[in-house]
Amino acid sequence: MFLYYIGIGSNLGWQNMAPAALVQQAFMRIAALGASGRCSAMYQSEPVGPSDQPDYINAVAELHSTLTPPAMLKALQAVEQQYGRVRVRHWGERSLDLDIILAFDEDKLLTSNTPILTLPHSHWLQRDFVLVPLLELAPKLEVDNLVLAELPLVKQSRLKPLVY
Repeated sequence: MFLYYIGIGSNLGWQNMAPAALVQQAFMRIAALGASGRCSAMYQSEPVGPSDQPDYINAVAELHSTLTPPAMLKALQAVEQQYGRVRVRHWGERSLDLDIILAFDEDKLLTSNTPILTLPHSHWLQRDFVLVPLLELAPKLEVDNLVLAELPLVKQSRLKPLVY
């Protein structure tokens, strides 16, 4: 059984769904890929990359699944496609973005550096919109002897959970 932390983001929504509703719907689709799952609160963040796009709604899902990392990536990309994901420009706007942030087999952190899959996800340690919701799910998480809750980016983050 694998343990995944999956980033969920949207800044365009899809059809008649606002980004927050799409993030919630995406979590339900992700949860169906595993045996058990839970989701952080949602957070609004400024875009990374082109600044001429709307703010993002972000969350992190925790999922236990028998799917291997390549199979999970394929399943997540299929969910993105179902919600109209189109890659127009690097770090540009999108209806839905699903990323495997971290993957564990038992307690062992999985790593990968292929053209298809990078684990842990590149730049994850530079994104408070990843770290803050991740730590909501796993407040004592340490990776390679790095105490995530002690990172300056986490301590200085101004992200607040959205209230609905």
